[in-house]
Parts: sequence; structure tokens; C-alpha cells
Amino acid sequence: MKFKKLIFFSFVSILVAMFSFVDLNSTFAQTEYLPKASISAGSSAGSAIVLDANTGRIYYEKNADQKRAMASTTKIVTAITVIRNCSDLDAQVKIDNKAIGIEGTSIYLRKGEVLSVRDLLYGLMLRSGNDAAVALAIYCAGSIEEFCSLMNETAQLAGAENSNFTNPHGLDDPNHYTTARDLAKITAFALENRDFAQIVSTKNIKIPSSEEGYRFLSNKNRLLNSLEGCIGVKTGFTSKAGRCLVSATERNGLRAVCVVLNCGPMFEESADMLNAVHNKYKNYEILQPYNFIADIPLGNGENPTVQVYSKKGLNLSLTEEEYSKINIVYDLPEILSAPVKSDQEVGKVEVYYDKHLIFSEKIYTIDEVDSKLLKDKMKDILERWRVLN
Repeated sequence: MKFKKLIFFSFVSILVAMFSFVDLNSTFAQTEYLPKASISAGSSAGSAIVLDANTGRIYYEKNADQKRAMASTTKIVTAITVIRNCSDLDAQVKIDNKAIGIEGTSIYLRKGEVLSVRDLLYGLMLRSGNDAAVALAIYCAGSIEEFCSLMNETAQLAGAENSNFTNPHGLDDPNHYTTARDLAKITAFALENRDFAQIVSTKNIKIPSSEEGYRFLSNKNRLLNSLEGCIGVKTGFTSKAGRCLVSATERNGLRAVCVVLNCGPMFEESADMLNAVHNKYKNYEILQPYNFIADIPLGNGENPTVQVYSKKGLNLSLTEEEYSKINIVYDLPEILSAPVKSDQEVGKVEVYYDKHLIFSEKIYTIDEVDSKLLKDKMKDILERWRVLN
């Protein structure tokens, strides 16, 4: 039995390592039953929000559903759309003439030069290259219009409900808008992708240039150098949108996303709000994914017990007081009867906050176990058949 348990935990370790970055085996709890979250800091922004990327819990919001211009924070959607729709980020892109001389910030692409999709993504997210945005859009979808359709699909997939994207760079357009809440949801979704997360957290990098040999890129998001645990993600500015910033931090498993739109002191206020979140809230792993729960006695089985486990994990960002009110209840039979199949549902685990159910997950068997009695009967039948023949 100890050997089987060792095999099981080794298997679990492999699965968790393979899938943890997309969080396949965690799920959202019903956080509406938790007390309304609050922090000591706020923002002078036109619109702002701070949310937990793992659970969606809102720490702070101000005009979070107001439709607004968002400038180059648009490029968050551009980047994750490219990554989702281009299978090879190292594919070579020949720069189309339509990507040359785009208004606004630029990495100064030249017609006919060749860069990889990945190089262009760095130019897009670190230096906010509008020319890189257009080059990627045309390569990925064939036209700006088709790429914007993909951007809107990506936004909807991430849970955005009040956004519309008409270009990949964020230059002002009356039909190009989002909300702080939508942009935060999209960012939380994008950060689950390893390539996106690596790019937006990069401080400095060099990419090819057809004339100088290399372009040296420095990230415009200065919080990467000044804010503990900062992992990105994007600055933006136009005269209509004002100063915009989407930032994210991760400390001890708590990942928070902050969006400020039309905010003068965008770096300072974002840092204050994110620090306030981490000072007050902590990430608690309530249930581990692929969690071994118990050995249940097995009647008439080849083995005396069968191991059971739950698949989905649960992490919550809570205050210490809130955590003290979490209660885990297991509903399992005292004994099972053989035979049992692998992954057979046998019970459930429930998580309560006070008296409110906030999470429920099924419990399954790990192994398949045959019935001893059935085996004995089959032996008897086979023995009789042998004697008669």
C-alpha cells in the first residue's frame, strides 16, 4: 500500500508541474459570501480597479464599468491574441509596408526586415511599438479588421462584457473602448500564459535590427524596478485616454491586478493600492489540487482499503479573521463494497465560510479494486469447467 501511495503522489507531482500555469485544477469559490473586501488606499483615476487574479475577488473599484479609452493598455489584448493564434512564436515575420511609419510610439521597423513573432511581442509590450502591433496583426490574421475580430473573441473568452477593439495599438477611436473591470479580467487571463507572463515581466532585452544589428529595449513600466513582486504589465497614454497603467504583483501566491485609467500619478497610486492588498490579505491554500484524502475500508475487496482523492484545488485571498471562519467538511462513506472502479465518485468535500457554502468538489477513488467474492466465484466456475472437460 505504501508503494502504491508513493506512485500516486509521484503521478500527482507530474500533473501539477505540467498544468499549474494554466490553473486547470483550481476553480473559483463563491466569493460573494465573503465580506466585501477593502483596502486603505484609493485612486484619483477616472476609473480604477484592483482584483485578485485567482479568485476574481475585488479589493477596490471606482467607476469600474465605465467605458473609456485605454490607450496602449490595448496591447495586452493584442499580445495574448497573437500568442493564442500563432502556434510558433519563433516564426519569422517579414515586415509589411503597412506597418511602417505608424503614428505614435515605435520601434522603427523597416520594410522587408525580418523579426520573429516573439521579437515583435517584446517590441510591442516593452516599448509599446505601434508599428509592431500592426506588423503582428497583419501576420496573425491577414488584416487589421480580421485581427480585431480575434481581439474581441479573446476579450469575451476572458470574461469581458463592455469592451470593443477596433485597432491593435490603442490610438484613439470612438468605437475603441474598454472598462477597468474588463481590462483587469483580460490581464488576469493573459497572465496565465507563460509566454505572455515572461514578456511583460522582462525589464530589458535586445532584439534584431536590420541596420544597427540590435534594438535595445527597456520596459516603460517602472514598477518592475520599484515595487516588490511586480510582474508587469503595460503603460499607455493618449490625449483622450490620459495616463493609463495596468500593473500586477505576486507575493506568496497572491496575484493582484490593478488597472487605473486616466490617472496622473498612475505609478504611485497603483503601487499604494497593490501594497495595501498584500499588507491586509494573504493567499491561503484551502485545498491542494489532486489532494489525497483518505483510505476507505473496502468490503469483500482484493485490497482491504481503497484510496480516495479530490481533483480541484482551492486558493483564497483572505484576512486572518476571514481565514479563521473557513470550515472544511468531508462527506464520505464509512465503508465501500467491492468492486470499485478508478475515478468512481464516492463523496464530496465542501468548504464553508461561516455557514455559507462557498466551494464544493467531488471525491473519487484512485484505484480499481475487484471483489474477492467475485474472484472466488470465477475460480470455482473455471475449476468446474476444467473437471468436466
